[in-house]
Parts: sequence; C-alpha cells; structure tokens
Amino acid sequence: MTAIFPDMEKFKYLDPLQVEAYLVGHGWQQQQRQGDKASIWTLDGFEILLPLKPEIIDFSRRMAEVVETLALAETRSQQSIWGELFTNAPNTTIQAVVTHIATPNADHLSGDITMLGIVVDKLRPIHTELADRDYILALKAYQERLPVYCTGDLIKENGMFILKNPHHFSLDEIE
Repeated sequence: MTAIFPDMEKFKYLDPLQVEAYLVGHGWQQQQRQGDKASIWTLDGFEILLPLKPEIIDFSRRMAEVVETLALAETRSQQSIWGELFTNAPNTTIQAVVTHIATPNADHLSGDITMLGIVVDKLRPIHTELADRDYILALKAYQERLPVYCTGDLIKENGMFILKNPHHFSLDEIE
C-alpha cells in the first residue's frame, strides 16, 4: 500500500519529537536508535522507522510512511493521523469566518481575533493578531459575517491553531 498523499511537501513539516511523543503516548516501544538519524519503533507486529533529521533527503517520504503505518495500526485515516501530528505549515492561506474579536489594544489599532476555518479537513478555531487596516477588515467581516482570506504561518501549539505573521488579509465578498 502507498501513502494516499500525492503531495509529500506537507510531511517535511512534521516534527520528529512530536511524533516520538505520539508513539510513546500510544504504546509504541523504541527498539533501536541509530544515532541522531533514525529510531525504530514497534507495536503489535507493526514497525516504524522514524527519521530524526529533517535535512535528510528522503525525510518527507519516510514521514509519509510513518503516517501510513500509524493509520494501518490504528485503523484510522492517514489524514486523521497527520492532523494529530501536524505542528506547522509555513506560508499557508486559509479561508475562514471571524467568530470573535477581542477588545483592541489601547495604544494602537490592533487586537486578537479568532477565526473558524478548515484545517486538516475539519473546522477549527484559528487565533491571530491583526493591526491597522487588517484589524478594521476583520471588524467588518465579523459584523457582516463575510468570509476572509489570510496568509501566514499556521502553527499548532498545545492543541490550538495560531496564524503567525498574518498578511494578505482580505474579505471574500459574496456577490
């Protein structure tokens, strides 16, 4: 069986330490460590070769194999597994709806906003901070219930999605 993802690019952003924590938390046993390059994990007849250095040439392909093996072992979809292991996606454009706007900062026109957008095939809250023109557009989008587009570095921290370095914030005005 081959991985269902034609785009190997997304696997290069999986963090080996995050994957190790996932394996430990799901009962996998580390059998061997090959220096700082890879480790071998087993569970119920399944074996995973976990690459530890993102700079190795076939890191993305190896991580795709890790996700594929986890999906088989847990009888879940690869997309679901990848969604749990996902930690960051730089320069990602999202489409969302603004669901919450915090009180603006007193010193200048900016503030935290929460959007609801699709991340890894599910609607999820995404937190970001906007300033000036983008903050005003977010207010308009919130008041008029207009979808928005925004590009930035999507990070998952403590189970929450955060869009850092937001730019190209725009309204998706429905005609």
